[in-house]
Amino acid sequence: MKPRTNGARNSRCALLCGLVPSLLACTATASGQDRAELGDQAKTLDAVVVTARLDRVPAFEVPASITTVEIEGRSGFNLGLPKQLGRVAGVSARDRQNFAQDMQLSIRGFGARATFGVRGIRLYADGIPATMPDGQGQVSHFSLLGGGSIEVLRGPFSALHGNSSGGVVQWRSAEPTPEPELLVQSSIGRDDYHALGARLRGTTGSNGYNIAVQGFETQGYRDHSAARRTQLHGKVGFDLGAGGTLDVVASRLDAPNALDPLGLTRAQVSEDPTQATAAAHAFNTRKSVMHQQMGVLHTLALGPGTLRTTTSAGERQVEQVLAVPVAAQANPLSAGGVIALADRFSGMDARWSWQGTLAGRAAEMTLGISVERQRQHRRGFENFDGATLGVRGALRRDERGQVLAVDQYAQAWWHVASKWSILLGARHSTVRFQASDQYVTAANPDDSGRVRYSQTTPVAGLVYAPGENLRLYLSAGRGFETPTFNELGYRADGGAGLALDLRPAVSHNLEVGGKWRHASGARIEAALFRTDTSDEVAVASNVGGRSTYRNVGASRRAGVELMLDVPVSQRWTLQGTYTGLDARFRTAFPICAAAGCQQPGVLVAAGTRIPGVARQQLQASAQWRSGAWWATIEGSAVGEVSVNDQGDERAPGYALANLAAGWRSRLANQRVDTFVRIENLLDRAHIGSVIVNEGNRRYYEPGAGRGIQIGVRWTWDAPPSP
Repeated sequence: MKPRTNGARNSRCALLCGLVPSLLACTATASGQDRAELGDQAKTLDAVVVTARLDRVPAFEVPASITTVEIEGRSGFNLGLPKQLGRVAGVSARDRQNFAQDMQLSIRGFGARATFGVRGIRLYADGIPATMPDGQGQVSHFSLLGGGSIEVLRGPFSALHGNSSGGVVQWRSAEPTPEPELLVQSSIGRDDYHALGARLRGTTGSNGYNIAVQGFETQGYRDHSAARRTQLHGKVGFDLGAGGTLDVVASRLDAPNALDPLGLTRAQVSEDPTQATAAAHAFNTRKSVMHQQMGVLHTLALGPGTLRTTTSAGERQVEQVLAVPVAAQANPLSAGGVIALADRFSGMDARWSWQGTLAGRAAEMTLGISVERQRQHRRGFENFDGATLGVRGALRRDERGQVLAVDQYAQAWWHVASKWSILLGARHSTVRFQASDQYVTAANPDDSGRVRYSQTTPVAGLVYAPGENLRLYLSAGRGFETPTFNELGYRADGGAGLALDLRPAVSHNLEVGGKWRHASGARIEAALFRTDTSDEVAVASNVGGRSTYRNVGASRRAGVELMLDVPVSQRWTLQGTYTGLDARFRTAFPICAAAGCQQPGVLVAAGTRIPGVARQQLQASAQWRSGAWWATIEGSAVGEVSVNDQGDERAPGYALANLAAGWRSRLANQRVDTFVRIENLLDRAHIGSVIVNEGNRRYYEPGAGRGIQIGVRWTWDAPPSP
């Protein structure tokens, strides 16, 4: 990569101020990957830490399951993260047809219990944590238009991240081009969906940039599910000469008043899968989100290694109107039916990395410390004012909370012999929660409190290379998940205040696998894994959009993952993944099985399947290209899914097919891409996602029927500089 040169300070400031006039001053870190591995010919920003593994060790050499999904060049655009991640083995990415709750994302069964957001998985955007210090993450601000790739690590096999058991999802910006490139795209589809976006990227001197803005609106597949969003993403890289390099990343999401149709019962799904519940209409259930974040990554040669310092800060504002019955709010301990959350979060990560030789063989080591802080102001209001429902009423809760997470970590890789390499690491995490109750009455006592969690999570892996194109590995690791603020937010016994009796879940994971690749681009990967978890955190109740949680003892997730990617000719490529996952509770525990229940009276037997997790998933696609034309046919199948702890109801399995085709025309330095895509080609009725343990047995969120999407993209490339 061509070195950067110093640019004028005023030009830098003007560019940054124009890019993010409304954002906080905060930080970023970075993407980066072995460029030879990606085959990327474009101009790149400075290579930075890959969060899911070490700096310079390719994914092929790591004793873990790692998959990179290239966003550029997919069949169509504006397809959303569920389509992007659905081709990764071990990953369940469910489109809920509900933008008020966002997509459901789980890895190896971790995260399946989350009623909104992402749980049990560590998220990063260009190295900036998209998971807050309490462990709750969001992917809604990931800009696919500004993105270049998504890397997924399955299992707790990196000491470079913490507070998760399922793995890591790392979104990366598209690399800047050598010359300026302007892209404008638009697409329309069913349910009055339309999207518009633009991206500008390029290189000025040796400084790269990528700026993208996009938005969409839809009336939604179901009644009462309209939504609109706007997103901004920007990444700019600078050379500071002897002072190293600096990358600045900023993002903003604005999603006002996304309507929530709530879940349906089996009978309602059979009657009309597009309907919303009566309570959704009565209370006008909805959610508004504003998220903005910024980050700075500074890279500096220090001694025999490299010091990389990441600082970041952001804020997230949420207001959600729930369908909590008015009568239930007569309880003096009720927190009302409108949630107003204001989160401010910041963090710093400093890591020193060294690459060299040890006893004459390649080695790499990373040492680091991470400090993250989160401040939350949680308020609750009645969701009525007099006889008017669905509006903010009287105050019922006022609470300020704080999370402080401090981690120290070390990880090393060594090519110990000609055919053997090892990876060792450990991370020590300390997470402190504190709550200050500011709504105290005679009937609602002071519920202030604090709790501290601490855990050391080691990882170890061994890789054997019997040949140039084959790797076999064995690895073991421990995962650590603290309860999030949302899980601590309401007590399962119906009392006020935080559920400070919740304990963190600790997982022990063992994996054996193999990876094969060929010069033609063909790849085959397979993995067998088993994860045993103690103090599993599960949903205790879920009524009116409000969830409570409890520890339920031990659980086990065991499975197999297969991935195949084979170019069978110059025109045809076949790709497929299979996931088999057996997820079960290993100890019996009592539950409340009826709405309004406060005293558990039903026993869930040991061996019962964990809800929200499919036993089998299969995805396959065939892609054809010839000149300016391309076409893709995709198929997916998902097994049945248990919807509650007792396992007395299940969402049936389904199989879907999609078809897409497109054409590219070129004129001088311009390109026009067009496509048409048919989703659910055979118009199969199916349950797209489930709401685990929904107290009114409204577990089901139907998937959409057949629909057509068409789009056009115009790209202008500046002619090369003389």
